[in-house]
Amino acid sequence: MADVVGMWEVPLSDGIYQIEFEHGTTTGKRVIYINGKEFLRRDWMFKLVGKETFPVGRTGTKATINIEALTGFTYEYTLEINGKSLQTFIDNWAKISMTWLLKLDGADCRIVLEKDTMDVWCNGQKMETTGEFTDDGTETHFAVGKHECCIKATSSEKKRTGVMHTLLVDGTKVM
Repeated sequence: MADVVGMWEVPLSDGIYQIEFEHGTTTGKRVIYINGKEFLRRDWMFKLVGKETFPVGRTGTKATINIEALTGFTYEYTLEINGKSLQTFIDNWAKISMTWLLKLDGADCRIVLEKDTMDVWCNGQKMETTGEFTDDGTETHFAVGKHECCIKATSSEKKRTGVMHTLLVDGTKVM
């Protein structure tokens, strides 16, 4: 990986993906690695600028690496996710998702709630959930191993804050 010119971290529901891009400006080589594994390779590309579009994650999220010439043999590399700059995607992702990191039975656990769809993911697996309405909001129930989990959605009573999401594992609130 001598010609790595770009590295990005992309948070998705099913995990955080490390994307690396190799660009050989003398050979025209383009190599994309996802989480350290070679995903795409193109050798002897005569056009040194352009785009490489590829899927990321289990849901096939569209990623595009843009290669632009600046001056002489200087290039700029940017990553777009679903047609948005990486930073815009991350900012939007923070608004539509909630992530909890915890240990269950001694193992690291990453639980993600997609607020717009109410899908729940645990360590890259989409969870089977059941939802119910309660007097103060909604509850989304699911199990992680032997643990009963629940995400409670309640009103914050403040217009700017909106709905608050709380994760309970075996009845205990996770911070």
